Amino acid sequence: QVQLVESGGGLVQPGGSLRLSCTASGSIFRINTMGWYRQAPLKERELVAAIITSGDTTNYADSVKGRFTISRDNAKNTVYLQMNSLKPEDTAVYYCNFNLGILRSYDYWGQGTQVTVSS
Repeated sequence: QVQLVESGGGLVQPGGSLRLSCTASGSIFRINTMGWYRQAPLKERELVAAIITSGDTTNYADSVKGRFTISRDNAKNTVYLQMNSLKPEDTAVYYCNFNLGILRSYDYWGQGTQVTVSS
């Protein structure tokens, strides 16, 4: 059993910053990818940023490139999302995702944290 616990969401003014954290606990054998997704009202869930652990490759949605940074702490099984220069269109529920496994891979999701960018 694997659990992901998120923290760090909230209300921020346009141009402000927030840092999201997501820590995994439980039976963690191998982390393949760690990522952040978001879902705004009436929209589909979309990938924001991800780290592929082999090679430490990062990917970002075009809409957040240059503003958001994903990073990780291996010792703590934690992934972070530093969000700068936030815009109202960044408002959404943010979910962390860990893809785990060796022969078969499984996706695990955090509970979601609300990020609201508004003046």
